Amino acid sequence: MEYIEIEKDLIPYRFDLSIADEVFTFEIHYNADYDFFTVDLERDGQVLVYGEKLVYGQTLFYDVQDNRFPKIPIFPFDLSEHSSAVTWETLGVSVFLYLLVVEDDSDG
Repeated sequence: MEYIEIEKDLIPYRFDLSIADEVFTFEIHYNADYDFFTVDLERDGQVLVYGEKLVYGQTLFYDVQDNRFPKIPIFPFDLSEHSSAVTWETLGVSVFLYLLVVEDDSDG
């Protein structure tokens, strides 16, 4: 499964990522007082969301009905199921931001 690599040592930082042939700018932040991460999302220089909290097992931007957002679901998850929270200790170690890409089997 494909995932978005988060470089914790660079936080706060921005990066561009192509998702379903659309380029998005992500900005990652960390709240050390409460041990959680947030993401800001931009597309074509326009801010779409500020401070979306990474919640384990919950799709990012799940409550947004807007075609400017990524068409592929992104969610923090631990495939080994050892972790159940997105924290400094788990993100990038066991919890990753997975892209839920559905394979197209209609070719044959």
